[in-house]
Amino acid sequence: MAGVMESRQAKTFETRGLPLPPSSRPRPRLEPVDREKTCPLLLRVFTKVGGHHTQEDFAVRGKEPKDEVQIYTWKDATLRELTDLVKEVAPEARKRDAKLSFAFVYPDKNGRYVVRQVGRTHSYAHGRLMDDHKALANLDFQIGDYLDVAILLQGIA
Repeated sequence: MAGVMESRQAKTFETRGLPLPPSSRPRPRLEPVDREKTCPLLLRVFTKVGGHHTQEDFAVRGKEPKDEVQIYTWKDATLRELTDLVKEVAPEARKRDAKLSFAFVYPDKNGRYVVRQVGRTHSYAHGRLMDDHKALANLDFQIGDYLDVAILLQGIA
């Protein structure tokens, strides 16, 4: 039923010459990257226990937060893959009850940084899948964006 409604909505917008709203635009299917032949991208990852950094933390270029990890990865990397990489460098993320909240940090059209949450994972999935399967490309990641990871612990989350 949802598909019928979306196609009707798309036809209404098309006949009026209006652009499709984001929710009804067809999402391109993500083709897996051949990681043997494709050069990885550098992803600057900032971690913080208890919550995300604020946009003011990124306001001055070159004075980003100090808790940075640089990861080489591909646009088809999932939030589960990134969770496992963050756990290697952030001891707090290894705790059983930890949840990780991911946000992209990028400049808006005025040059001010925006922090946009894109997904959550559990430190240890054990069948509790949240956004583990979401890939960077499916979340509209652009090369050059930063990744901010909030490590949320039981008493803090």
